[in-house]
Amino acid sequence: MASPTKKAFALRLDPAVHAAVERLAAAELRSANAEIEILLREALDARGIKLPQARPPRRGRPPKEE
Repeated sequence: MASPTKKAFALRLDPAVHAAVERLAAAELRSANAEIEILLREALDARGIKLPQARPPRRGRPPKEE
């Protein structure tokens, strides 16, 4: 399920581009969605557009409430 802080939208890709992204994502052990976000961030950075660092997802059990 998508994080409530992320924008969801439809993206139409050439099937060859999508297949290449899926292969790259599998090699990096990521989802295609995460790989697309990384590729977009890298492309923006290459053009001089700086974005804040993405927060990594929280893993593990939530802390116990006492």
